[in-house]
Amino acid sequence: MIEYKVEKDVSPEEFKALLIKSTLGERRPVDEMERIKAMIQNANLIITARENGKLVGISRSVTDFVYCTYLSDLAVDQDYQQKGIGKELIRLTKEQTPKALLILLSAPKAVDYYPHLGMEKHEGCFILKDVNDLNN
Repeated sequence: MIEYKVEKDVSPEEFKALLIKSTLGERRPVDEMERIKAMIQNANLIITARENGKLVGISRSVTDFVYCTYLSDLAVDQDYQQKGIGKELIRLTKEQTPKALLILLSAPKAVDYYPHLGMEKHEGCFILKDVNDLNN
């Protein structure tokens, strides 16, 4: 049985392991433990999915709880995918921030997953990776 819970103190080690087991580790700084720790410490809404205490899914967000919620990591262990865990983590995240717009950037492999859940694709996203990339 999967237990879902809002948690504040997820261990950076188990978060890193889950990122790797979910394939998000391909696009996250899993070799930089200080950044992994900061990712957990600076998120203000974390919802976990655990089976017998083992972390099998996580929704890690930054939110103001009333206008926008950026769901920056939605990770489910590959061995637990296609069981509704990701969908439930999204539902619980939205439930915690009912007035806020839920926003996420999809991993390339998951682009077709989110519309299937009823989420609307938005074409107006922009990313700035380095301040030196700004045109002066």
